[in-house]
Amino acid sequence: MTTPRDPATIRHLVVLGHPGLDSFNHAIARTYREEVGKLHQVTELDDLYARNFDPLLRRDELPVPGFKPRPDVASSLAQVDAAEMLVLIYPIWFGMPPAIVKGYVDRVLGADFSPEELKADLPSAALQGKRLTIFSTSAASRPWLEERGQWLALKQAFDTYLTRAFGLADCHHVHFDSIVPGLDPRFVEEHLEVVRQTARERATVLRYGDLPPRLLRQPDF
Repeated sequence: MTTPRDPATIRHLVVLGHPGLDSFNHAIARTYREEVGKLHQVTELDDLYARNFDPLLRRDELPVPGFKPRPDVASSLAQVDAAEMLVLIYPIWFGMPPAIVKGYVDRVLGADFSPEELKADLPSAALQGKRLTIFSTSAASRPWLEERGQWLALKQAFDTYLTRAFGLADCHHVHFDSIVPGLDPRFVEEHLEVVRQTARERATVLRYGDLPPRLLRQPDF
């Protein structure tokens, strides 16, 4: 049996990509952090809109010998390096995450990761072995997204592709659909309970190691 780790040494990086302070996405971030905190693990929040993160990958950020990240990316890379669980929270806009989230992938997660390394199936030195949790939301229903091929495209591009390209240990994706203004508080609370359960499960995996599939709820995708 795996010896439990000291929870105070376990860190989660929560990357939030929604501009609305009163949004359900912000509620997800707060709830996840609160639940992980109850388990005495550490979370750090990177609110991309709050810090006005620049999503544009500049020419001098392309992976070349002597690569040196810009200061904002260097600080983000330090956050990633310290974390074992990367948590992405974003809405689906026009079938994809917001540009600010894609820019985070380009500039931070993909920093100094070359096409040659990608084609050779070499994992990212910064991300290999880390775990990814995604919470996404959409105003449209899940069946509507599936009918138009958007759900499959997103899953392949952000779940399967990123996990394999960067050498992540796993990806657990929970999606909440039909998220619109004026949601019934009971509906919101039901969804936030799913967030709490997911936070507990992911924190447990980090502390105790991989658990038998029967003890873990299956990913919601």
